[in-house]
Amino acid sequence: MELTRRQITLEHLIINDEKMIGLKFYPDKVIQALVKELPSPKWSKWHNMAFIVNTRQNLNLIFNKFRGVAWINCNRFFPNRPVRNDNEDLTVDSFRKRKPKVNWRYCPEEFYQKLEIRKYALSTARSYISMFERFINYYSNEPNLLALSELEINKYLQFLVQEKRSDAFINQSINSIKFYYEVVKKMPNRFYAVVRPIKKETLPKVISNEEVLRIIHHNNLKHRCIISLLYSAGLRRNELLELIFEDIESKRMMIKVRNGKGGKDRFTLLSETILTELRQYYKLYRPEKYLFEGKQGAKYSGTSVEIIVARAAKKCGIRTRVTPHVLRHSFATHLLESGTDLRYIQALLGHSSSKTTETYTHVANTCFKKIINPLDMGKSIV
Repeated sequence: MELTRRQITLEHLIINDEKMIGLKFYPDKVIQALVKELPSPKWSKWHNMAFIVNTRQNLNLIFNKFRGVAWINCNRFFPNRPVRNDNEDLTVDSFRKRKPKVNWRYCPEEFYQKLEIRKYALSTARSYISMFERFINYYSNEPNLLALSELEINKYLQFLVQEKRSDAFINQSINSIKFYYEVVKKMPNRFYAVVRPIKKETLPKVISNEEVLRIIHHNNLKHRCIISLLYSAGLRRNELLELIFEDIESKRMMIKVRNGKGGKDRFTLLSETILTELRQYYKLYRPEKYLFEGKQGAKYSGTSVEIIVARAAKKCGIRTRVTPHVLRHSFATHLLESGTDLRYIQALLGHSSSKTTETYTHVANTCFKKIINPLDMGKSIV
């Protein structure tokens, strides 16, 4: 019982430009006595924990010293992000080969290497490089990036707010900064006081089933297939673009979604209506690799899909701005309204958390239909 009660959490600290191992624990005479036996232990009032110099020898000494006495929690100390094996090999050579720009700092080589080794999606890599370069050029007079503290990072984020940058832009900036310190420099959770924008509780935008059908039918065969798949399978735009014909499993009436958000595979629904149209589409277009291809067999572009959906909605006189994600939201909402269990919808959408899927309960009209509006209650009196 005594062993399970005692716990020491290791943290990465930078004190006087030097890497330190922070030891966080509840007051305990045994732990305090053993900490004093470590090499030159000190106390940080700012971080409210003891610390010693970060060396491999000292780290091993901590494990040996507290073996059988306390559990060492390393969740914050060692990176615990698996390398993504499902993405195609990534290269960021185009960034490496950029011509030097006067008074502009580029990302360090180790930043590029870690993106490639961990096989980040190209879109994510581009965003991280762009965002991190904005950050290091804001502090262009500071050559030692490890010397920057939470205070400087929050000051930079305040600057982005003053520039009226969106919450998504600020969050992506934070992600790129954390990637450098936590993944590249192997200092997980170094920044405890970095403040993210408060997440807004916005409701998903949806359109009716009738409006979706109108959008689908006012198109040629290829565009009908694109819009129909987005809606009938609840696909994200990039998931649609990654589809190959082998993913359409007609015998099981399912669609395999490969490398979805977070690198996850899943299965979703295949509509009988869209299956018939896809067979006609294949005979007419004969795609070589991807289900939807542009010129010379290249993967269809995401921008083209956005334009197809938006134009089709406008032609039908739908005032709501319709995007591929609006069709995905509508898919989930319409399933919920028809009585489909929320857990099944979560699986079909590929949501990691049920809380994300529960958002659709706020826009589904299933419950509202049972409520009599107080204005209509007096109709029988009139």
